Amino acid sequence: MHALEKKLLILFASAAAALSLLGILFVHSAGSYWGEIHYGDTLPFALKQAVYLAVALAAAAFILRFRGIGNKKFWNAVYILSIILLVGVLIPGIGAVRNGSQSWIALGPISLQPAEFTKIAVIGKLASMLGEQRGRKVFRLSHLAVILLPAGLIMLQPDFGSMMIMTVSAFCVLLIAGYPLKFFFGLGAAGAAGITALIAAAPYRLDRIKAFLDPWSDPLGSGFQGIQSLLAVGPAGLLGYGYGQSRQKYLYLPEPQNDFIFAIIAEEIGFLGSSAVILLFLLLTAAAFGLAARQRDPFSLQMVSGMAAMLGFQSFLNIGVVTGLLPVTGVTLPFISYGGSSLLAAWIAAALILRFGSGGGKG
Repeated sequence: MHALEKKLLILFASAAAALSLLGILFVHSAGSYWGEIHYGDTLPFALKQAVYLAVALAAAAFILRFRGIGNKKFWNAVYILSIILLVGVLIPGIGAVRNGSQSWIALGPISLQPAEFTKIAVIGKLASMLGEQRGRKVFRLSHLAVILLPAGLIMLQPDFGSMMIMTVSAFCVLLIAGYPLKFFFGLGAAGAAGITALIAAAPYRLDRIKAFLDPWSDPLGSGFQGIQSLLAVGPAGLLGYGYGQSRQKYLYLPEPQNDFIFAIIAEEIGFLGSSAVILLFLLLTAAAFGLAARQRDPFSLQMVSGMAAMLGFQSFLNIGVVTGLLPVTGVTLPFISYGGSSLLAAWIAAALILRFGSGGGKG
């Protein structure tokens, strides 16, 4: 292993670990009032997040040692399982509805969000298919089918954010594999038409676009979250109000420990602190793409690139929503937002980057 590769691996792992620890700290702060209301204690969300992190790290350790991780049959099985789970989540009695989306499978006290793991399954499946081409630039409908089938199932929940993250990450894999730019221009035009149709078919999506353009047109409805998020981020100044001193977590931002946790981070540690968090995400993403650039094996190159794109784009999307740069859509902030499925998926992606980025994907 070259010295630069080793440094990139250390940088990536350190950034992921730092973000996860920050996650526990700010899940505690953001969720303290919710915890007190629902559980009579300020600690439940932070304690659960610590347990989720332990499980996620155990899964990451398993992936780093699992010998079949580079096997095409393994990724076929993972992909098929993800499709079965996506179908299962749509079946009444199996799928659970939360915040207007039937995106969860409830197994007693444990809840699973299949879309989080489908993103990983699609990237792994595509990388295993494209890696066999060894540089041959061959367009195949089967590559698009691998993306479009789960994308359609996710939209039936509906979960527009997860669908976008999965699709963008998968297209990154196709680009790295040698698909021509004109293919993406054509697909982009078709995608824009499809997104327009999806917005027109669901009035709440159109309301979100209107709220993005003018949140004050409906401050107690579709514009509520965006306004409350800006009221957290805007007045905080350079240093913020201090850790634990957020005002917006007192039921102004709904479930602030989840999708809008970055608003609480900005409110409490200000512009400088939140910029440091963004820098950690930039370092994590840059290190991952740096590892990808050093891979000679097509499978490893595409796997690391896809996982890097997934983590980077999801981070950008979440922070863009919280800061008012993008319309509101429900996506978590990797490594930081509260939730077992989100944290587990982030660390699985991180472990795959570390495994394939170190040249151990075939082992």
